[in-house]
Amino acid sequence: MDLLTLIEKVKRHPEIRNAGMLLCHCGVVRAFSRDGRKVKGLRVAVDDAGLQALIDEQKQRPGIIDIQVAVAADRYLSVGEDIMYLVVAGDVRENVVTVLKDTLDEIKAVVTRKTEDFAG
Repeated sequence: MDLLTLIEKVKRHPEIRNAGMLLCHCGVVRAFSRDGRKVKGLRVAVDDAGLQALIDEQKQRPGIIDIQVAVAADRYLSVGEDIMYLVVAGDVRENVVTVLKDTLDEIKAVVTRKTEDFAG
């Protein structure tokens, strides 16, 4: 899993000349859960078919040229390790920012499941 590899893949898209923006998200394991408990690490499970369907759907939105996602699934991740990379390429900022947010929210809510390992 490498963010630069995903960026390079997006840049090789045949329509990349129409892109005015590439926006990247890098999710990282943090030391505390949303409810304040100390985290040692976590595991992420991915519905691969659901993820692909989501990407295909989001690519149809106005101005979007390509979307690439990599998730460090099915392995233990410690605090500080990268969980997920998401790269969205599109024509203008408004389209790209909106699609990155919507895609990220849907990935986290529907196609991935996170199991945190709490300290103590």
